[in-house]
Amino acid sequence: MILETAAGPERRPGAAAPACIMTGPRDSKAPSTAMTADSTALTKLAREVLETEAGAITALIPRLDGKFTEACRLLLACRGRVVVTGMGKSGHVANKIAATLASTGTPAFFVHPGEASHGDLGMITGEDLVLALSNSGETSELVTILPLIKRLGVKLIALTGKPDSSLARTADVHLDVSVAREADPLNLAPTASTTAALAMGDALAMAVLSSRGFTHEDFARSHPGGSLGRRLLLRVEDIMHKGERIPAVPLGTSLSQALVEMTRKGLGMTAILDAEGKVAGIYTDGDLRRTLDKQVDVHKARIDEVMTRDCTTAAPDMLAGEALHILESRKFNGLLVVDKDKKLVGALNMHDLLRAGIV
Repeated sequence: MILETAAGPERRPGAAAPACIMTGPRDSKAPSTAMTADSTALTKLAREVLETEAGAITALIPRLDGKFTEACRLLLACRGRVVVTGMGKSGHVANKIAATLASTGTPAFFVHPGEASHGDLGMITGEDLVLALSNSGETSELVTILPLIKRLGVKLIALTGKPDSSLARTADVHLDVSVAREADPLNLAPTASTTAALAMGDALAMAVLSSRGFTHEDFARSHPGGSLGRRLLLRVEDIMHKGERIPAVPLGTSLSQALVEMTRKGLGMTAILDAEGKVAGIYTDGDLRRTLDKQVDVHKARIDEVMTRDCTTAAPDMLAGEALHILESRKFNGLLVVDKDKKLVGALNMHDLLRAGIV
């Protein structure tokens, strides 16, 4: 046992002795809570959580009635922006729904209801639509701004777990996202309820997306920084080599001179052009290996004798993703780019696509 004297000021004569704190060594063999957690119990609880949340989403399906289609019509008819709002965990879900709507063709943004009553309500115009989330439907920050929203003449869609709540009664359209219980053992933490609200928000966004005829290209324009955006937006002309950077030699050039051009431009190939500047053929690193295998004298041979005629080419306005598909399916390393008159305007190889983030 160790006796530790509590620190304090120096004792006056006759003063009581300072208290002693009695401590002992911690039992190093005592298992921690983390160490004693039953693996079976943990996975059992996790399974129950997922089953509860999956059940909460499935329970929404029978509720997709006329109210849901009316909500979709309001979203489609909105001439302004969709203002999504919610407090606490519902606010986090609302933020995500706003982001999903915005990225799928419906201009939207999130407004914090607490900030709305302190000036941010000015962000909402008469042409906008408000989508409000609250499990109780009585969130004070939301209830406070409801009269102001209605005064603006703004349409209101509400997602709540209480159809008889203030928010539900005030809304032009109310979507019931109530759940039988939360997924946590105490039935307190917003879990199944937030999952249900998020799923209903996704259902709205995807239904509206489909009605708008939203395409892959539309999605890419909202996601230019992602790999899908680059695949669907970048064209061959955006990444191809142009002008003096294009490897090219005229018909009749010696093979040795063509190899010098290939080395100088560093694309592993060269175009062979006729007198009009049209592509007559291509010569690549692979062709060189085949030429050497046939023991052709590179100093005496002409490029016309060993080039590949009728080669595959790309158009400048071809999607870079399509060019990648050609390279991968044909096992090529590069492509020549020609205009509608078959005249050479560029060249690219797999490294260019890698640098552009297409691969």
